[in-house]
Amino acid sequence: MSISVSSCSFHFMNHSKPCLKPHVLSAVLSGRTNKMGVPFDLKEGQSRIFHELPSGLSMEVIVQKKKNKNKNVEKKQSLVFVHGSYHAAWCWAQHWLPFFSDSGYDCYALSLLGQGESDGPSDSVAGTLQTHARDVADFINRNIASSPVLLGHSFGGLIIQYYISNLGSDKLKENLYPKLRGAVLVCSVPPSGNSGLVWRYLFSKPIAAFKVTRSLAAKAFQTSLSLCKETFFSATMEDYIVKRYQELMKESSRMPLFDLRKLNASLPVPSVPHYPLEVLVLGAKNDFIVDAQGLKETADFYGVSPICVDSVAHDMMLDTSWEKGAQVILSWLNGLDE
Repeated sequence: MSISVSSCSFHFMNHSKPCLKPHVLSAVLSGRTNKMGVPFDLKEGQSRIFHELPSGLSMEVIVQKKKNKNKNVEKKQSLVFVHGSYHAAWCWAQHWLPFFSDSGYDCYALSLLGQGESDGPSDSVAGTLQTHARDVADFINRNIASSPVLLGHSFGGLIIQYYISNLGSDKLKENLYPKLRGAVLVCSVPPSGNSGLVWRYLFSKPIAAFKVTRSLAAKAFQTSLSLCKETFFSATMEDYIVKRYQELMKESSRMPLFDLRKLNASLPVPSVPHYPLEVLVLGAKNDFIVDAQGLKETADFYGVSPICVDSVAHDMMLDTSWEKGAQVILSWLNGLDE
């Protein structure tokens, strides 16, 4: 079987605060050793499963099915969530999985290889744009019956862009990459990668460029609470919540998601000019990482108008006003069903 259940669903905390108790029971039930030193405990209605890839390695998937009260509503497409660097499936499970399952959607949040509770390859990095996209495609191909909507954040958005570039190009790739109902790119790295963002910051905002480089490349966000908040969250987020997310982020990425030099050499993402796919490009007004020009580049690439959400930062799905972005996406999803 491609999926093995590792835990049942348990309720430890309400939706407003992240949960950090050790998930000992999960390890006992699954026979797996926890890979994160500060595990994320699941919320009511959530379960943690593991999808076995053709390589034999397993990906963590946090699942939250639509609530029973919505069972009489016409069947909606499934939602599959892909995180970015220094995150894992838990970043969606905190707020957005409960929100969208309440709205009638079956939700699946993946942890890419080498991240969260997923297995890690023997290489020094977790994978490439191509291998990560193939892993996402393999999960969808073997577990999702109808065309889902893919949602990606930051570098997860770039992985989805590569996935999209493979749709409809030839019969072989059609079989490798299942069709999508739509895609949502949340504070996504643009198709050309992050090098343009870095150079713009260097010339227009040198202090910000230094902070971003120190925070992400040097991983200073892991030890500086103030820098972690400035990089990912709104200034109004309480420090104890930032601290909990900081601890989860430190444990989420056991190896780099990409070799950035090789990644940049493989970009830009190829375009698919004639493939019909609904794409939502969503940005955050207070994003410290992806600027307005980066947001516009992504939107122009897909021929859509971007939506920029006020009063939220880069980690839109975890931020204090997380529901603002969720509501925009829900409205867009409702439009797909019309």
